[in-house]
Amino acid sequence: MGTTIPVPGIDTSIIQKMVANNSLLGLYNMFSGGAFSNFTIFALGIGPYITASIIIQLLQAGFESLKELQKSGEEGKKKISKYTRMTALALAIIQALGITLGIVRSALKVNSPFFIITVILTLVAGSMMVMWLGDRITEKGIGNGSSVIIFIGIISRLPLDGIAIQQRVVAGQLHWPEVTAVIVVILLTITGVTFISESTRKIPVQYAKRVVGRKMYGGESSHIPMKVNQSGVMPIIFASSILALPQTIALLGGPKVQQAVNTFFNLSTNKGFWTYRSIEIVLIILFSYFYNTISFNTEDITKNMKNSGGFIPGIRPGKPTEKYLNGILSKLTIVGAAFLGIMALIPALITHYMQIPVNFGGTSLLIVVGVALELKRQLESNLVMKNYQGFLK
Repeated sequence: MGTTIPVPGIDTSIIQKMVANNSLLGLYNMFSGGAFSNFTIFALGIGPYITASIIIQLLQAGFESLKELQKSGEEGKKKISKYTRMTALALAIIQALGITLGIVRSALKVNSPFFIITVILTLVAGSMMVMWLGDRITEKGIGNGSSVIIFIGIISRLPLDGIAIQQRVVAGQLHWPEVTAVIVVILLTITGVTFISESTRKIPVQYAKRVVGRKMYGGESSHIPMKVNQSGVMPIIFASSILALPQTIALLGGPKVQQAVNTFFNLSTNKGFWTYRSIEIVLIILFSYFYNTISFNTEDITKNMKNSGGFIPGIRPGKPTEKYLNGILSKLTIVGAAFLGIMALIPALITHYMQIPVNFGGTSLLIVVGVALELKRQLESNLVMKNYQGFLK
């Protein structure tokens, strides 16, 4: 419904022409599932919430009070969630203001303050609705709500892109060998992403023997699983969200700033393409490092291991163990982040030089495959838990 109900008073044909002629707006449209080109109530999509999440997580790394709040249990997490929502609301207002004054004003059927305010409020309300849906999916459903919404948005555009490719083949602009090459690259990318996502390094852990009364406990051996791609698909989503910010800033800056940003990030030119992709790869690597330190806390793992009498053979408990785990995590992050960057670049190169629709780009493909794998893992985990509950009953 949110991608079909249009914002009142807008000539959508003008918006669609703008999206077709602006590669950054095309990427923005991809993440909204086509809602932006049709300028529906969900045109802003989940973007403001994702950007707000990045800002709050970066602030947690810099401010000890926020870090302690995150560790203070359920109440602390609720406060962090509240701050994230408030930041998302502020960003949605700024973004809606920029889009309305920078793009949509020329598409307004009635150019009056009332209609401008109506458009801004509708866009902000739609974005908050998407944020709420994402929270409900995370809380009650399967997978990360934000990732699932982006995933659905991308795959919902694939049939239209398939039609666009067919039309280009019929018109003689594309040939079947080129289409076959693209399909092969897509299949190889899916295989590569699946392989790297499922690859795990197992760190051996030995538990010391303990005598309690007349019984002896411990002595077992186990392992700590460390994934090569520990952070999953989040660095790619974060990088794409950050790269969407220049367009919003440009909209607020006026026509000259818009022209400068569009020239710099124009994906249809070689200069713009390589500029955008280079920044994207750097951001993917940086966010991989950042997100890995959050999702795999070596300090907490070391403490828990020490408290339960566990140790890594050949490594002293405490700080040496933490240092050892950090070293392995850094190496795995380099491999995983570099692989994600390459996997994002190769399909993008093919689609750029063959002029294939942007939804088949590397970033969108990585997000689709990554989210699908995460959903598969969570679904399997839920099925296992359900079987255990049935057994216990």
